[in-house]
Amino acid sequence: MTGVIAVDDTTGAGVRPTLELLRAASPAAVDVFTCILTRGPISRIDIARHTGLSQAAVTKAVAPLIAAGVVSDNHETHNQDTHRGSSPGRPANPLRVVPECLFAIGIKVSTTDVIGVATDISAGILATSHLPISSTEYSSVIEAITTVEARLRSELGSRWDRLAGIGVSVSGDVDSAGGIVRASALLGWTDKPLGADLHARFGRDVLVENDVRALTIAEHWFGLGVGTASFAIVTIGSGIGCGLHVNGEVVEGAFGVAGEIGHLPLTSPDHICTCGRRGCVEAVASSSAIVRAASAGLDRPDFTLQDAVRLAHEGNPTAAAAFDRAGTVIGRAIATMVNLAGPQLVLIAGEGVAEYDLYDQRLREAFAEHAFGAAANCSIVIRPHAFEDWARGAATAVIRALVTQRYPLRPRVARTQGATSSS
Repeated sequence: MTGVIAVDDTTGAGVRPTLELLRAASPAAVDVFTCILTRGPISRIDIARHTGLSQAAVTKAVAPLIAAGVVSDNHETHNQDTHRGSSPGRPANPLRVVPECLFAIGIKVSTTDVIGVATDISAGILATSHLPISSTEYSSVIEAITTVEARLRSELGSRWDRLAGIGVSVSGDVDSAGGIVRASALLGWTDKPLGADLHARFGRDVLVENDVRALTIAEHWFGLGVGTASFAIVTIGSGIGCGLHVNGEVVEGAFGVAGEIGHLPLTSPDHICTCGRRGCVEAVASSSAIVRAASAGLDRPDFTLQDAVRLAHEGNPTAAAAFDRAGTVIGRAIATMVNLAGPQLVLIAGEGVAEYDLYDQRLREAFAEHAFGAAANCSIVIRPHAFEDWARGAATAVIRALVTQRYPLRPRVARTQGATSSS
């Protein structure tokens, strides 16, 4: 049978995912299933238009998916406008993926928390788990991830046997194919085989991904990317990250590194970044850099980000200057990225968005000053993201890797490479 999912009558549960069949699915079946998943409900005619396949090829690919119960064309009501132009006798009902046919777990590791979500195949969040951590020491984080995974497994219950895999997202230079965190300055990790270690512990397929790229993948499949040919996500917080979606694809880079605007050398070399280099955007624009600048200027060693935000809103010149400088440098970095990649819009997200009003004017001024020609038409929009959204990105990365057969979820044994970047 050609298709993504097979019927397993031995369980009594009806439909179960067969990951081996997904990995062996034909390119046409993959394209059709992806189109239905990301754009459904959608008619067969529109699938043909989006994929470039003939209607006969679409029908051939869809038939086993419907038979397996993975795709449905049963709806209580039908919008006749959707099916205008259908041929007589040809099924006209819009197709949609059955969300509960497959599940994924996504886990985001930050310097203070491990956040996990369980999702269906449409990346709809079914359960969440939040575990504060006091240390980013590797073995401690492994234990925290294990605890979060156990909680989510309990929440899924009998649905656990339909788990596609587990996605874990972290900051820094990540070799997703090998499951290796080459370098994460924020976590203090170098060449950690996170994917293999978690696979050995869970006995499940594990995908390790850069956190900003995972967030971009989620927008690619279930957000901005569905209707936007090119966009970028810039995250502001403990680091400055950037994910790129260009001409319908997430940019991953030949070595797994792309879009690291936080490490563009756009400020004075007097400022030392957490990555060890001088003059990085992140060295003056991250949350910790802003706190350091305001703390030094006010001679207050116990200063916090909340203190800096409060004083800046009250008009304190030292605190306001720290945010102004951060906004200026981020604006330059965004202009540089837009000049190179030419996205239609830039989405600004991350925990730093809560203070975005303190960045906004300087950021937009610096962007307008440095954006070249028509690149200045790129829109800059703001959207708050919760940590659950980061974890959902990790789950979406699992779903995408499985559906598109991009690479095996089970990490291969790979030669570790020297760090080329971190965030």
